[in-house]
Amino acid sequence: MATVIRLTRMGRKKKPFYRVVVTDSRKRRDGGWIESIGYYNPLTQPATIKIDNDRLAYWKGVGAKMSERVEKLAAGK
Repeated sequence: MATVIRLTRMGRKKKPFYRVVVTDSRKRRDGGWIESIGYYNPLTQPATIKIDNDRLAYWKGVGAKMSERVEKLAAGK
């Protein structure tokens, strides 16, 4: 199974926020996920980013790939 760390969209129309989740790469963006490790809210000033670094390191250690957006969020945190 190829695991990936990516964003899944939550919220309502025109008011999005995102969860940082670990999922199978073959699932849809908002499909089921294995574990939620954080969240990102772009609507607050400044944008709110919370990622559990211990779980992020664990999943990267077992071979999960991060999406480009999650890499940028984790680096800019």
